[in-house]
Amino acid sequence: MDKNTITGFVLIAVVLIGFGWYNQPSAKQIAEAARQDSIAKVEKLKAENLKKAADAAALKAKEIADSDTTALFYKALRGTAKNVTLKNSKLELTFSTQGAVVKKAVIKNFKDKDGNKDVTLFEGKDQQLKYMFEGKEQNINTAELFFTPSQVTDSTVTFTAEAAPGKEIVIAYQLGKDYLLHSQLRVIGMSGMFSPSTKYMDIEWTERCKQQEKGFIFENRYASLTYHFTDGGTDYLNETSQKVDEPIEEATDWVAFKNQFFSAVMIARDNYQENALMTSIPHEKGGGYLKDYTARLKTQFDPTGTRASEFEFYYGPNDFRLLQDVEKESTFGKDLELERLVYLGWPLFRIINRWFTLYVFDWLTALNIPMGIVIILITLILKAITYPMVKKSYMSSAKMRVLRPILNEKTKHLNKPEDQMKKQQEMMLLQQKYGVSMMSGCLPMLIQMPIWIAMFNFVPNAIQLRGQSFLWIDDLSTYDPIIEWHTNLWLIGDHLSLTCILFCIANLVYSWFTMQQQKDQMIGTPEQQQSMKMMQYMMFLMPLMFFFMFNDYSSGLNFYYFVSLFCSATIMFVLRKTTDDEKLLAKLQAVYKENEANPKKLGGLAGRLQKMQEQQAELERKRQEIRNKRMGK
Repeated sequence: MDKNTITGFVLIAVVLIGFGWYNQPSAKQIAEAARQDSIAKVEKLKAENLKKAADAAALKAKEIADSDTTALFYKALRGTAKNVTLKNSKLELTFSTQGAVVKKAVIKNFKDKDGNKDVTLFEGKDQQLKYMFEGKEQNINTAELFFTPSQVTDSTVTFTAEAAPGKEIVIAYQLGKDYLLHSQLRVIGMSGMFSPSTKYMDIEWTERCKQQEKGFIFENRYASLTYHFTDGGTDYLNETSQKVDEPIEEATDWVAFKNQFFSAVMIARDNYQENALMTSIPHEKGGGYLKDYTARLKTQFDPTGTRASEFEFYYGPNDFRLLQDVEKESTFGKDLELERLVYLGWPLFRIINRWFTLYVFDWLTALNIPMGIVIILITLILKAITYPMVKKSYMSSAKMRVLRPILNEKTKHLNKPEDQMKKQQEMMLLQQKYGVSMMSGCLPMLIQMPIWIAMFNFVPNAIQLRGQSFLWIDDLSTYDPIIEWHTNLWLIGDHLSLTCILFCIANLVYSWFTMQQQKDQMIGTPEQQQSMKMMQYMMFLMPLMFFFMFNDYSSGLNFYYFVSLFCSATIMFVLRKTTDDEKLLAKLQAVYKENEANPKKLGGLAGRLQKMQEQQAELERKRQEIRNKRMGK
């Protein structure tokens, strides 16, 4: 195997190891998280003190309101919270009259991790939403007000908070046919309470994101506070590190509190202003929650009440096609790109998943066959597409295998240490003369890597796998333990996943086949052969590394890799058995004779190498003539 081939395998190893390393928190991130935890404790103490001060101020305001029936919001500052429910066949939302916001969201027809028929996205104080206005004499916070509901149906409700006779805050909601909720907020008769320069209102939206899946670590890796820029494109706060009041410099039009398969999204018709502050604080395993999210936003507000502030809320599954359809129901006329809540990978991998994997997946799932069979069929389709490249790679290796004795024999006179560079050049020239491409063995394998990584991004985000069983697997979207314990062990966690073990065994078998293939074609200098042996040992260590990386990953992803590697090993075994080495060597010798008879046919690198050899031979002849003259010969 030549230098470029070795370089190719090194690149493959670097990509795999780097990709695994990228998805694990670094020592620096862990240290930063510890530091941020200390900061969070201080911030929490400050927040508690501020809350106490705010509660005291609110109590005082209430006392003043109770004693002064002419005070603003005299009635709205007192009351008892009541519930109002909107629902359709897919979503049930419970509103509280205190604050006039959603206090509970139930997504129907999706079982939760405890086996209940519906998923409760949040409830109670797990999510809170405040609209805040800066007035001339006093600030207004809708979370402190009790609203009166009216025009209540299964899909509509209007909440009203009276500041004084003829002065009101009105929030109207309309639930669509599935997961989209439309909202309008306006003030009536209150323009004199605000400064003429008032154009914006503040929004504070918080959520304590619940763990919805069995696998905490895996779900937490795909839970993130995500936002969409007004000019297009999305971004998110780092899933593993703590971010507090992270400023977002560009204007945005929606913010999503996202976990692996479900999201709560708040969309503004008039966009959110620049320098919004976003917070994401991860929780520890075992508490039933993934992260604390906070979004501090600012959007346009009309104090005259002529123009309402409009919002749309999405409470539903992270389903690529569904999100595309829901976006069409939006009344804002924006390109929201809500489907980007389903992460499909970096640009190259996203293109593969967006324009190939998704269409194949949709076609197969429409057949109503088990999801495990869908994964197998996708794997077979991908193997069929990449088979020509795999075969080309194998035949290149087979050519090197049958040529090895010949190349070693023809270069054995160059085994001195000072002849190693010349030997390498001679090897490369001979390979070209025999018609063997030095890169053909590596490039096809590198071309397959984007598909491998694309599936790494696609499978964990496919909500269609959630809750789907196959063979011994209860849920293809999470790990499949064959044994569990209650203590987290370093690197392993609290369980052993069977599909992960099968994936690692298949990887070991595939590595063994690859090693045998490389062993037969090991040519070059002793140093190069030693480097190749080290690469082979690394290939045996990689399955062990993958076990520690993938034990927490979804069984669907591990099952895909198991099937893929099993197919690859089978293809390699069949190609080895069906390759006639004698016929292959005869073809190579025919190519060699043709090139020897017509040296001008050798172009490119081979031609340059041959020219370099001729120049070196001429230079050596002249040096020998000079030495002979000096010696008087």
